[in-house]
Amino acid sequence: MEIKDRKINDITVVGFAGSIDSLTAQQISAHMDGLIAGGASKIVADFSQVDYTSSAGLRVVLLAAKAARGNGGDLFLAGVQKQVEKVLSLTGFTSIIKLFPDVDSAISNF
Repeated sequence: MEIKDRKINDITVVGFAGSIDSLTAQQISAHMDGLIAGGASKIVADFSQVDYTSSAGLRVVLLAAKAARGNGGDLFLAGVQKQVEKVLSLTGFTSIIKLFPDVDSAISNF
């Protein structure tokens, strides 16, 4: 799993590449926890390079969104691929987490 961060004004954009599953979820969770503990509350997760997510990945997304909201911000997903969007939709995550076609669209909604 490759993770890259960048700041755009007060928004943290976190890009992921690879699969989010039980093997990578702990790494992602620790990374997100660190960002949020460091003050990040407006977060865009760039999923354009994520080709798969398991229930462990869904749990990471949900916990990060709750933590960001607890700090007065939110977590948006951007560029979600069709197969991942299907999992998010089937599990009801699309009613909990906002999805945007790209990072710029997500940023403009903060």
